[in-house]
Amino acid sequence: MPYDIFFVNLGIKIEHLRNHISVFGFKITFYGIIIGIGMLAGLKMACADAKRRGQDPELYMDFAIYAILFAVIGARLYYVIFSWDNYKDDLLQIFNTRGGGLAIYGGVIASIITLLVFSHIKRVKFMSMADSGVLGLITGQIIGRWGNFFNAEAFGGYTNNLFAMQIRRDIVNSNMLNNSVLEHMVKVGDYYYIQVHPTFLYESMWNLALLIFMRWYRKRKKFEGEMFFIYLGGYGFGRALIESLRTDSLFVPGTNLAVSQLLALVCVVIAALSICIGRRNKKTGFN
Repeated sequence: MPYDIFFVNLGIKIEHLRNHISVFGFKITFYGIIIGIGMLAGLKMACADAKRRGQDPELYMDFAIYAILFAVIGARLYYVIFSWDNYKDDLLQIFNTRGGGLAIYGGVIASIITLLVFSHIKRVKFMSMADSGVLGLITGQIIGRWGNFFNAEAFGGYTNNLFAMQIRRDIVNSNMLNNSVLEHMVKVGDYYYIQVHPTFLYESMWNLALLIFMRWYRKRKKFEGEMFFIYLGGYGFGRALIESLRTDSLFVPGTNLAVSQLLALVCVVIAALSICIGRRNKKTGFN
């Protein structure tokens, strides 16, 4: 019997991978549903941490209204800018988000900028809100990555490791395939399959480990803003490694440098320097 997904070394097989449901004839993708669940879970996590710290959770609820909107816009802009050749001849496609194309780093950047503006207007400390906010952000990322699973995307090159995943070739976007993947394509019955790194899974697992560490460390932090920089550095380090495996990276124009990998490494350096400075000046930190 044909199947859509098979984790060959774990023995987990999914015969039919649905990526949407229909409500009154309107298609609602699992990607969108999962992203929405991630946002709500992230907001709950941030509000719970804010309450633990004696802050007003309502402040974070107010911020979320703006952050979610601008994060989606930022994620789309980031993707469009670094894949401009796909849009320059049909600008209306820029607004076709149902066709895919959101980049998490664009959403992160937009969220940070939004918080800078929001905290200034509300006259609250940016770093203090950021420390709780990043717990919500990483929670949303853990869940959100599974949207890529239902879209059969965000995978890496060929592998036969423990988590190796076979995907039916005809449900995959051709733009995500490289020579390494195609050279190892196999035929099972009447269908061709690619076998790849499930990088969406790697990133979700890395983010979960980072969240567990951050929740343990948050009571031990030395200065306001340390949790924010731990997130920047921790996520950046994992993303830099995982991005090197992916087949769908966005590149800096005119180079072979994956833009998200480069940005991730910059975040690691900034985070490491900031933590060193903040710990040396822990009485005031980055308040």
